[in-house]
Amino acid sequence: MVRTLLLTSGALTAFAANSLLCRAALGSLAIDPASFTTLRIASGAAFLAIVSLFRTERARGTPRPGVASVAALFIYMSCFSFAYIDLGAGTGALILFGAVQLTMFLTAVRSGERPKAREWIGVSLAALGLVLLVLPGLSAPSPLGAVLMAVAGVGWGIYSLLGRHGQGALAETTRNFLYCVPLAFLLSVTMLPSAHITTPGVLLALASGIAASGFGYVIWYAALKNLSAARAATVQLAAPVLAAFGGVLLLDEVLTLRLSGTAVLILGGIGLAVVARR
Repeated sequence: MVRTLLLTSGALTAFAANSLLCRAALGSLAIDPASFTTLRIASGAAFLAIVSLFRTERARGTPRPGVASVAALFIYMSCFSFAYIDLGAGTGALILFGAVQLTMFLTAVRSGERPKAREWIGVSLAALGLVLLVLPGLSAPSPLGAVLMAVAGVGWGIYSLLGRHGQGALAETTRNFLYCVPLAFLLSVTMLPSAHITTPGVLLALASGIAASGFGYVIWYAALKNLSAARAATVQLAAPVLAAFGGVLLLDEVLTLRLSGTAVLILGGIGLAVVARR
């Protein structure tokens, strides 16, 4: 029980750290988003490949990854980076998490599932919170940044749904990361005229790829072995909260009334939907 608690806490901290590291790098213009994405994916792939060599888990079946999974993962990671040029860490994490959960919910409805009334209420509250968060106003986030983060959330939601049918989480994640590396380098080549790299930017990108992404996924998969689906979905509600408070404490961001209020709606609504489903 203690081991599961430690693994879960570490994984959620890593997920929140991704938002903080990305915002710290891009908000300070220490690196451009394309280079950050490339370094994050390449370093994460290298770390996961090394870990996979020492694990017995192997994905069964064809060695080729699904095109849809690779595309969804790349869309998530690239849009995530470009969105954090303008978004605060907490705001970005809320939009991302809300978009992920809404994508998975709507996909379930489309596939024929019939949600309970409380699920609809919870999802409606979460959607309302997202709308209120991005409405124009003095403390509204950048429209472009919000759209990019929402697209990143859709990408991660689709990637998560596709991964439910996998037969080896670590092996398949490693494989998908590796196949994203050429796409990331292509993105960097395309954006070469606007490239700028500093040592702090490189270090933040490597930390995001190795520690927050690679290591975070490894310990999250270890924690999932002892977590029910409902508990796994519920505990993830902590990630945007950690990112928001981390942004305030470490990046001198302001915890506005809009962010606080919409966080209650988004996370509370998703929590209600998860509990109702299970």
